Amino acid sequence: MSRGDCVAMEPRAGVSKQDIREQIWDHMESQNLADFPRPVHHRIPNFKSKKTLLVPTPRLRTGLFNKITPPPGATKDILRKCATSQGVRNCSVPIGLDSRVLVDLVVVGSVAVSEKGWRIGKGEGYADLEYAMMVSMGAVSNETPVVTIVHDCQVVDIPEELLEEHDITVDYILTPTRVIATGCKRPQPMGITWSKISWEMIEKIPVLRSLRAREQQAGKDVTLQGEHQHLLEPGRQQAVPLSAGRRPPDTPGPEANSMEAAGGSPPGEGAPLAADVYVGNLPRDARVSDLKRALRELGSMPLRLTWQGPQRRAFLRYPDSAAAQQAISCLQGLRLGTDTLRVALARQQRDK
Repeated sequence: MSRGDCVAMEPRAGVSKQDIREQIWDHMESQNLADFPRPVHHRIPNFKSKKTLLVPTPRLRTGLFNKITPPPGATKDILRKCATSQGVRNCSVPIGLDSRVLVDLVVVGSVAVSEKGWRIGKGEGYADLEYAMMVSMGAVSNETPVVTIVHDCQVVDIPEELLEEHDITVDYILTPTRVIATGCKRPQPMGITWSKISWEMIEKIPVLRSLRAREQQAGKDVTLQGEHQHLLEPGRQQAVPLSAGRRPPDTPGPEANSMEAAGGSPPGEGAPLAADVYVGNLPRDARVSDLKRALRELGSMPLRLTWQGPQRRAFLRYPDSAAAQQAISCLQGLRLGTDTLRVALARQQRDK
């Protein structure tokens, strides 16, 4: 592999993070540089460079850390499976907030990175949040090295003005052809910026709720994104106090999710309804386990999966339309075997 595969990008006025993401994604797709899952758009690209990557808990659903514990005498194939999202669930031990763990090295995924250490992810903010949570736990400090592993084409110029206070930077960049020491002196985030955290994230990430309760007890400002707007009562000009474990008005709770999974409507007027995603053009020899594996790898597991193999289709139920739209974005272009699946909101599919 040569440096000729790299993307030449000159800083220009008005460039955005999304502009840089799209250029990287388009290049890696057109040059067939990426590994499964494809297409790479809206993802951290995967590619083979004879290095093994271990990932944290996918989307922080069950915690922050998982210690991989391969079975005795594990083969190379088993070790490879241990590094997948399914392997994290089946072959790991969770490490809670009370664990006095010290992280010696942080490895983070990137869509684009500059030789100065500026980094752009896929836009969801999970890597920045994971790092901030580790800071709050005392697991990392500003002296902990941060490494990213990317293809040579992902090393580009990034204007510094695109960086925000919650963005992490990298100290070393590993590519298939070189190791870059960035010498970055920009301080890392000092913890969680709660004003950047939405109630939707609080509901989805249990460990984030626990961490917020701790920092609230310690007297820190844990006001969430848009929280003051949520808490103003009609006809009053003051905010209603909110305890750490209480949901804002109109936020569905676990009981709503249970009813949605059962096919009913959640209680309360104006509460969001569950949404179904249609998946079509399934291969004739496909099995439900094939689709489940792909969904797990993409981090898009639904509340319920209805398999209609003879009709070459399936329906995926998600908590609300926003989750369904996010799943559609993740699944666009997904292949099972040689067939590219068709994905759409179920209602849209019925209308067609």
